[in-house]
Amino acid sequence: MFLKKLNLINFKNYPEAELSFSPKVNCFTGNNGMGKTNLLDAIYYLSFCKSYFNQIDSQNIRYDQGFFMVQGVYERNGETEELHCGVKRNQKKQFKRNKKEYDRLSEHIGLYPLVMISPSDNELIVGGSEYRRKFIDGIISQYDKIYLEKLIAYNHVLAQRNALLKHFGTTRTFDSVTLELWDDQLILHGDGILKKRLEFLQEFTPLFNKNFAFITDSTETVDLDYIPSIKDKDYRTALMTVLPKDRVMEYTTVGIHRDDMEFKLNGNSLKKFASQGQQKSYLLALKLAQFEFIKKVKNTSPLLLLDDVYDKLDEPRFRKLISLVSSNDFGQVFITDTHSERIHELFMEANVDVKMFHVENGVVEEIAHA
Repeated sequence: MFLKKLNLINFKNYPEAELSFSPKVNCFTGNNGMGKTNLLDAIYYLSFCKSYFNQIDSQNIRYDQGFFMVQGVYERNGETEELHCGVKRNQKKQFKRNKKEYDRLSEHIGLYPLVMISPSDNELIVGGSEYRRKFIDGIISQYDKIYLEKLIAYNHVLAQRNALLKHFGTTRTFDSVTLELWDDQLILHGDGILKKRLEFLQEFTPLFNKNFAFITDSTETVDLDYIPSIKDKDYRTALMTVLPKDRVMEYTTVGIHRDDMEFKLNGNSLKKFASQGQQKSYLLALKLAQFEFIKKVKNTSPLLLLDDVYDKLDEPRFRKLISLVSSNDFGQVFITDTHSERIHELFMEANVDVKMFHVENGVVEEIAHA
């Protein structure tokens, strides 16, 4: 599977763009702030029906315009497939595959697997627990439709339970029967989600360890520790125990939506004790393990999007990354860089043809290299 063509209208800083890609490596070069990352985000949109960076669709419409459109033409097993995403201000998002609109966007997730590596991934280390849960959920949802459905259902039930707790606080009333109905649903979906997350980490962690060892050439040990918010109790008992607190706070304080992961290096907290270089290597290993895991379960190479990775790695590790993604183990790659000659030479050293594009103020032009 690879992306052959990308068309944009009014997407972020692009009035219009029409690009044709290599099935192997494509590089967007230019100064910072010109729109290189926006092209990667448009490709991400086609896989996940949303932006990697800004979840509010209307904010991805070019300034002072009424809509944006992103279209992609893919080739999969010799067959051509077309995707269309259209967003108009104050209207429902429209997403079509081969001219047929989806009833539910969740039906699309996982059909065009993709892994993004971006400087914003640092939030996995320094950000709140929601970033780490999103990382796990994003991987599992690409190959397990039941999990995605459970996650959507859980979040709906959670919103209803929180609204009920808010109502209790506002009206100074309490209805245990109605609350228990939402508790039953929360437990039903939450138990299945927790079980799947733990199963996933058992399979994922060895891949992560392998990739970290490859990137660093070191014997340092890395761990991913899952930290449930419910400890030493079953789900129902935990909900009953914290009910007084929930009523005061007016939201649900325990459950799989409050779980976290702790990243460790040599048994210590990555956030507190690791150097910047160690943290960068850790994040890169996480994402490469994500790629390897999805490729294994989906039996196809995800698209790989590398945003501004040169400035985040030292020279040896960057060269090692380029050598790795140039191998036959990887499929189509999109990469951004500020220096066209540098990136072109590195891929030439790896004996891989790369299609180069120059980006300036929302205008993209293909670069011809001798």
